[in-house]
Amino acid sequence: MTFSELNLIEPLLQALQEEGYTTPTPIQEQAIPPVLNGDDLLGCAQTGTGKTAAFSLPLLQRLHEAGPAHPAKAIRALILTPTRELALQIGDSINAYGRYTKIKYTVVFGGVGQVPQVEQIKRGVDIVVATPGRLLDLMNQGLLSLKHIETFILDEADRMLDMGFIHDVRKVIAQIPAHRQTLLFSATMPQEIQKLSASILRDPVYVEVTPVSSTAEKIAQKVYFVDKTTKRALLKHLLKGEEIQRALVFSRTKHGADRIAKELSKAGISAQSIHGDKAQSTRVKALTQFKNNELKALVATDIAARGIDVDDLTHVINVDLPNEPETYVHRIGRTGRAGAEGMALSFCDDTELPYLRDIEKLTKQTIPVEEDQPFHVDYAKLPLAGGKATDKAARRSAGGGGQSQGPRGGGQGGNRRPEQRRSGGQNSGGGRTEQRQGSGSSRSGGGRNSGSGRNPR
Repeated sequence: MTFSELNLIEPLLQALQEEGYTTPTPIQEQAIPPVLNGDDLLGCAQTGTGKTAAFSLPLLQRLHEAGPAHPAKAIRALILTPTRELALQIGDSINAYGRYTKIKYTVVFGGVGQVPQVEQIKRGVDIVVATPGRLLDLMNQGLLSLKHIETFILDEADRMLDMGFIHDVRKVIAQIPAHRQTLLFSATMPQEIQKLSASILRDPVYVEVTPVSSTAEKIAQKVYFVDKTTKRALLKHLLKGEEIQRALVFSRTKHGADRIAKELSKAGISAQSIHGDKAQSTRVKALTQFKNNELKALVATDIAARGIDVDDLTHVINVDLPNEPETYVHRIGRTGRAGAEGMALSFCDDTELPYLRDIEKLTKQTIPVEEDQPFHVDYAKLPLAGGKATDKAARRSAGGGGQSQGPRGGGQGGNRRPEQRRSGGQNSGGGRTEQRQGSGSSRSGGGRNSGSGRNPR
């Protein structure tokens, strides 16, 4: 399928073509038609699946076709997201896809002065992309009104819950007209999010893409057994090589991220760190430098990295393994996107072996050990998936991620499309399940091949 088959208007198709996007991802293919139709939607999708385009493209089209706002300068759409970085990236996408429409937008977030944001709102915008805190602040000052909202999009709802924003989200929802189109996206569906979706969605279409555990199957992976004291030395050794063009490096702590970035810079490797204690302007500058290939390494904590979406990212490096296996899959899903090759490298000391075991249990695969490195520690017995111990030779022969295909299903011979839509039944939010009609698609979990091309975020 191509974007032209999704009944998108010419201004959007032209922008997509200029961006180099030709083939929709599964969630775009599933979500765009019902959103264009005005349906509510519940999307179970994680970062890297193309969900931003899945909601921004039909939103831009509906606003464009509806004509100017009534009353003039009224805000017609609100996109609520948990982090500043994600809000800015959504804004960038709207700017790129909507360049040939007259739709105006602004991004509202804290950590910076509010005056420029307020001035843009006063001049008139159709779409506001916002984080909850700054949005409520402007509303309480009487500087922003949501009484004319026609479309409300809640992105990364589970992260809103994790970060303690769910009460702020409910306050915002209380100020939006009851008669509206609502889209809710979440990587996971904990009970609180199920309750929220049931309360704000009306007979929603339900779409679901690759489960978190299967994302890791599409990315080449290696694990480096190393002593905790030599992790940073190993990182410098790897980054000085020509194989790694650009790497997103994960640290478990803010202090660790700063220390890693400082040591890399001293070693002549361009690097910056981002985390919650950094000023917003500093974080935005570092991310911009990384996107523009001015940095070889961006060192981040998990919260700060949420929403980072960088094209052509060749490597993700876990200096510290996360204690939650789902976090590992989210981390490595930031490489190998849009069919490009990607590699996830993880450092593991003896205290992190239980984390590795949990990761392999979740992903149902064994991550191969890279012994050809100067800091290798020869662990004789290693706990693998299912709690069994095996020797290192068996682990090496087991293989790992194989050929990188990317979390969007790209790979050799075109874009592989694993079937990702549920075959029927009711969703947790009480809505209907969207099902594809016609022939040519598999409903048993198999894949189907479609044309090649990049996929938009």
